[in-house]
Amino acid sequence: MAEIFVPNGSWTFDGETLRIVPGGSDAHELRRTLGELTIPLAAVAGVSFEPSRKGGDLQLRLRPGADPLSDVVAGRFSGAIDPYRLAVPKDRVWAAEYLVDEVRSALALEGVPGGPCERFLLPGPAVPVSASAGDGTVSFDGERIRLDWTLFATSGKQSAGSQTFLLGDLEGVEWAPQSGAGYGHLRFRLRQAGAARSPEDDVHCLSWGLQRYGGVTALVAAAVLARLPRHVEGRSALAAAPDDRRSPDDRRLPDAPEGHRVPARGTTGLDEHDAVMRRLGELGELYRSGVLTDEEFASAKRSLLRRLEET
Repeated sequence: MAEIFVPNGSWTFDGETLRIVPGGSDAHELRRTLGELTIPLAAVAGVSFEPSRKGGDLQLRLRPGADPLSDVVAGRFSGAIDPYRLAVPKDRVWAAEYLVDEVRSALALEGVPGGPCERFLLPGPAVPVSASAGDGTVSFDGERIRLDWTLFATSGKQSAGSQTFLLGDLEGVEWAPQSGAGYGHLRFRLRQAGAARSPEDDVHCLSWGLQRYGGVTALVAAAVLARLPRHVEGRSALAAAPDDRRSPDDRRLPDAPEGHRVPARGTTGLDEHDAVMRRLGELGELYRSGVLTDEEFASAKRSLLRRLEET
């Protein structure tokens, strides 16, 4: 038995399964919602310990196709949000290194391949599951997906109203975090839905411009992917979305804090004015809910007000 217990969680390996338990009241919302994970050895591609001045980090890598969350995120989690990463203080480095040795020995002994799995070995997030971010709320009960819009949604989305569609209507699901001037988004690709539109205008897509990871939207994406056929009409049910879908007209607001950058949407002053006003409202909501610190809120607000003066 190899185990490590630190303030932000614990990992325990018994030779066949790795049990990951998040810890600490300051754990990211996604990790708290995801809860305890039990990972079979057959799902593991590798494990490593990355030393640093303050101790280091344990990092688990899963085989492609083993875990719907890993597949839908495609390596775009970082830091404390990553459920397969554990920060280790100096006094527990020895325990982390021992656990790495034990897992690697078991992988070699069992001859676990590093290639893709034919089916998911982890079940994915439990349903029902829901998330709110940016311009709407998404919910999934295992059979149907529903999108409801907030006041931050574009007029096109609000005019279209709430969207509900069945799992069987889907061709795939995409998820991407907010990056630079690009919106983060959770997009549901329906069969015969026509050409893809921007995340802000696509009525089958939730988008956010200030939250890096969009709350727990990745869990909704993973829950949907886990219940889709692995291949739909000869194509993968998962489409890897690029991190940054910016258009040539997108611009980064000056002095916006990292992870809280706001793109200009329109090509006219009126469009940009409306976009900035919506972002001011969203910024206030994020500050009141504790997502943004005082410093982040003040800096982002100054940037938005400067942009408003320029329109």
